[in-house]
Amino acid sequence: MIQSSFTERNLRILFPLPAIVFIGLLMVFPILYTLYLSFTNWNLTSGMEPSFVGLNSYLLVFSEPRFLHALGRTFTFTVFAVATEVVLGVAIALILNRAFVGRSLAKLLLLLPLVATPVAVGIVFNLFYDPTIGLLNFALHALGLPQGRWVSSENTVIASLVLVDVWQWTPMITLIVLAGLAGLSEEPVEAARVDGASEWQILRYVTIPMVMPVILTAMILRLIDALKTFDIIFAMTGGGPGYASETLNIMGFKYSFEYFRMGQSSVILVALFIVVLLCSLGIMKLRASSEN
Repeated sequence: MIQSSFTERNLRILFPLPAIVFIGLLMVFPILYTLYLSFTNWNLTSGMEPSFVGLNSYLLVFSEPRFLHALGRTFTFTVFAVATEVVLGVAIALILNRAFVGRSLAKLLLLLPLVATPVAVGIVFNLFYDPTIGLLNFALHALGLPQGRWVSSENTVIASLVLVDVWQWTPMITLIVLAGLAGLSEEPVEAARVDGASEWQILRYVTIPMVMPVILTAMILRLIDALKTFDIIFAMTGGGPGYASETLNIMGFKYSFEYFRMGQSSVILVALFIVVLLCSLGIMKLRASSEN
């Protein structure tokens, strides 16, 4: 019997290895380089080479009230957006999981917000929210209800941005949960009906617990994306009015491409990376406990 060579024995590893190494470098290098820059005082306007300053850049950024406020807005936007999207997405998925006339059309319409470009969505909603020519204020005026300045007001800008995010990304939660519902076994539901359980009891004690891992997976995906939201906020408000809608991502962008403080902007991005990582790990742990 002829002994096979090392290459023949490990073809399944060697063939994808270059692609794996390339993708790994694309992921690891930016993280490590950003981490390195966060320990420097690199400022493009000075014309100087980056110099190592230890934790000075971290102390400068973390001591700024602007950073703490941006961190708070990031959490506020994410919590309200993701919570609303999960509740609405699960509810719509439960409705679409039942047979009714026009269900296929409803699923098709759900895809429309997902295929829209976020920047285009931001521009359209800016017109929708416009205090003078916007459709929202026109409708409120026709109904005799008070009007608002929406994205032009510090009091309503975050809520207005949350509404846009909910409109665009709730369908994603719906489609993921709907796929999870389609894969569930009917036997537990039928057994619960035989035992005399009501539809509400079946939903609460059978369907929701069975689909909970899928819901948490969808929540992880949306949480990561919502914490990093940039395009909609930048297209609609640019972080304004003032700093009222400035999240960590927007603040990092301004420090990089408006103030050219690359060292301090790297600190902001490292902080955002840690926030996303910790939140994701927390929900993944919750998902693992729900499966046990």
